Amino acid sequence: MGTASAGNPDTMSRTRLYRDGVLEAEDFPVDEVSKRLDDPAAVVWLDLCDPTEDDFATIADELSLHRLAVEDALHARQRPKLDRYEKHSFLNTYAVRFDSGPGQLDVTEISAFITENALVTVHKSGQFDIDALTRRWDEADNLAKAGVGFLVHGLLDYVVDGQFEAVQALDEQLEELEDLVFDDSADHAEVQQRSSRLRKSLVALRRVVLPMREVVDTLMRRGLRIVDDELAPYFEDVRDHVRHASEWTDSLRELVATIRETQLNIQGNRLNIIMKKVTSWAAIIAVPTAITGFYGQNVPYPGFEQSWGFWVSTVAIIAVSAGLYTIFKRRDWL
Repeated sequence: MGTASAGNPDTMSRTRLYRDGVLEAEDFPVDEVSKRLDDPAAVVWLDLCDPTEDDFATIADELSLHRLAVEDALHARQRPKLDRYEKHSFLNTYAVRFDSGPGQLDVTEISAFITENALVTVHKSGQFDIDALTRRWDEADNLAKAGVGFLVHGLLDYVVDGQFEAVQALDEQLEELEDLVFDDSADHAEVQQRSSRLRKSLVALRRVVLPMREVVDTLMRRGLRIVDDELAPYFEDVRDHVRHASEWTDSLRELVATIRETQLNIQGNRLNIIMKKVTSWAAIIAVPTAITGFYGQNVPYPGFEQSWGFWVSTVAIIAVSAGLYTIFKRRDWL
């Protein structure tokens, strides 16, 4: 269950309080965050859905959030990044989900403020499964004693796993598309449309996956004091997934280019075959036209006004046309 923000009743919020690695409270009012943070042993998570500037005003003052970071959180379409400020860090990332039906990639921007004992996440309504994130934390509650690093790991682990699954699903779709390219019974117009949709989804996916390598590397620096020795192997696992996803998207980019080039080559070959067939049939059709035209002259010629002249022209048409057809067939022009 979420609670409405005090600043804006339309802004939904979620809250959690951990103390000494134990979840003590959940979904308490936002205006209690500062009071609960007075305890140095407390770690608080606050999630804001569709917040306004007024919603941020109180939280920004209580947590000493930098004005530039708040502006980045309020304005969409920031690149994936990790910015460091004096009293906190600002993380921007994207959760993705690939819909294999239309071949479309759904992208959700998530911003996070990381302080010494608090994590504030910001996102748009209806686009991020916050319950899936909390389940991820509950499944790894043995790491909760690590404090804010535990919350950051759960968030990144959930996001990166979603990106990896999207890359895997996109790879499967591209393999199916590769088979359809060589299928003569396939609807080639639909294949081209599907290829275009998958290419756009891949471009969007690369934009959010590739920068994550730098984000995770920066988070793991000891100077930030977010990742301790206990969390280091878990963040290393996330980094490994990020690298794998990044390398996979690069290989898919080459695969898309290859499929597109193959499509163009196949189209060119089909056009050449059609042109050969049209030209061959035009040559065959020209034979009876030429012969009947010759026998249609208004001057005497062998067989003029004789029945055997008609049969000679008919036999000539059939023989020459059959000869041309045989020659073109042997050369695979028909």
